[in-house]
Amino acid sequence: MEEKKGIGFFEKYLTIWVVLCIVIGIAVGQCIPAIPDTLSKFEYANVSVPVALLIWLMIYPMMLKVDFQSVKNVGKRPKGIIITCVTNWLIKPFTMFGLAWIFFFVVFKALIPAELANEYLAGAVLLGAAPCTAMVFVWSYLTKGDAAYTLVQVAVNDLIILVAFAPIVAFLLGIGGVEIPWDTLLLSVLLFVVIPLTAGVLTRLYVVKRKGIEYFNNVFVKKFDNYTIGGLLLTLIILFSFQGETIMNNPLHILLIAVPLILQTFLIFFIAYGWAKWWKLPHDVAAPAGMIGASNFFELAVAVAISLFGLQSGAALATVVGVLVEVPVMLILVKIANNSRKYFERAL
Repeated sequence: MEEKKGIGFFEKYLTIWVVLCIVIGIAVGQCIPAIPDTLSKFEYANVSVPVALLIWLMIYPMMLKVDFQSVKNVGKRPKGIIITCVTNWLIKPFTMFGLAWIFFFVVFKALIPAELANEYLAGAVLLGAAPCTAMVFVWSYLTKGDAAYTLVQVAVNDLIILVAFAPIVAFLLGIGGVEIPWDTLLLSVLLFVVIPLTAGVLTRLYVVKRKGIEYFNNVFVKKFDNYTIGGLLLTLIILFSFQGETIMNNPLHILLIAVPLILQTFLIFFIAYGWAKWWKLPHDVAAPAGMIGASNFFELAVAVAISLFGLQSGAALATVVGVLVEVPVMLILVKIANNSRKYFERAL
């Protein structure tokens, strides 16, 4: 797979774009309430149709990059895959739940009403159950990771998402006392994982067969970059047009939500990265293994939060805070990984 040569302009300043979307969205909601009122009418099975279309614009191009043929190489170097899978699916969702519960219900109890705390917990859980699918290729490149092995790690994670995301989310939210409609959760997984993943795989096979892998990587995939950016920005503006009242009444909450999310990011990175060091893996495998769990498939988390709890929910707000903090925190981790390269085994 042809990788991005470093972090792009849009990705590098993602935090700034999110802040601008917050401002524009709140302004739209407060000054032109007819827009969110009209959009709220276009729903099916509690899923906003306009937002669903925009989210497909974000997720589909990411799924194009996943090459499931790489999964056949899983057995060649299994240790990195074991670290990735165990960290992402048996540790990360549960540490996210634990940290979010401690901060929202204990540390910040006097600052966050119980009802909102439940919704923020739900959003954090959705982030914790969705390991990174797309941006990890950027983080892998910036740490001089093994591109082929990173592709295998991502492909395995995407296969696991198909079967593990919904049960883990339902289990943890059940423990937290958050009721969710199973039918809506499963519909969300179908809409935002199964359908775009299937479409991405079929498109990849068709284009590669007709034009070749070089054309696919260097020309075809890049055609969708602007659609991904536009879909994300418009989704955030729509979401914040509904969130204006909540944010105006609780401006401090964005910072409060960010605390456990940031701590979780560092914790998961060091668990996977430290484990890789203990197992004496080369740095070009260890760094991406840490990055996949530390970063999130936030597009999926945002989509499911909106489907389950609505555009005005605290859950949707919490997932967007994840978008807000991800890039600056991940760039810090990239620097840590690069500065500690000398302590790892060299790639064979």
